[in-house]
Amino acid sequence: MSDAAPLLAAKGISKRFGGVQALKGVELSVAPGEVVALAGDNGAGKTTLIKIVSGVFQADAGELRYEGSAIRFANPQEARRAGIETIYQDLALADNLDVGANVFLGREPHRRVLGVPVIDRATMRAEARRSLDVLDIQLHRYDVPVRTLSGGQRQAVAIGRAIYWKARVLIMDEPTAALGVPEQRKVMALIRNLKAGGVGVIFISHNLGDIFEISDRIVVLHRGVNAGERATRATNPDEIVRLMVGG
Repeated sequence: MSDAAPLLAAKGISKRFGGVQALKGVELSVAPGEVVALAGDNGAGKTTLIKIVSGVFQADAGELRYEGSAIRFANPQEARRAGIETIYQDLALADNLDVGANVFLGREPHRRVLGVPVIDRATMRAEARRSLDVLDIQLHRYDVPVRTLSGGQRQAVAIGRAIYWKARVLIMDEPTAALGVPEQRKVMALIRNLKAGGVGVIFISHNLGDIFEISDRIVVLHRGVNAGERATRATNPDEIVRLMVGG
């Protein structure tokens, strides 16, 4: 557990979908500059929990506390405005748009030309470059569709978007899945940069190697309940696997 007070805490979270109890009394917290891995087998409740934290679902019971105050997000837009950004495995990038347009997606700046408002693409690209520079990411071009970028570069654009909009908590869902080894290493370096910048990161992965490389704590879910929580340096992969399978 980090010595810092939690930036975000989920307390006693429960959620039911019809006859299925997806979560029951789940606890999770993350402090500034801390990476908390959320581990569990398929169906453990990880996705349901992060969707509650990010405003997609509403909990049936329990509460979220953000910066010490109880909070309830009606939708993902409210969570983003508060500083909680989620990067899902599909990244939610618009493949036909360039880097700047993806960083500003839905929040485009405008300028006036002959009195007519037009999207300010030059500003978007310049601000995107500045945001990625903070993360030590250099792209050769910012005016090409993101579908032309590598998997690691696309992941960097999604992270850069979150940082530009001043994310204080970043939820990352399988961020290294389907990436080659060099790109996986780059993403892990990006996460270290986020940590150094005081961002709290919730890191969801099935890859125990990644979890042990990057996280400070590991929270394990099993069938919708907390199966255990360990400081990463005080446990090992065998113990985490036992917790994941209910051992």
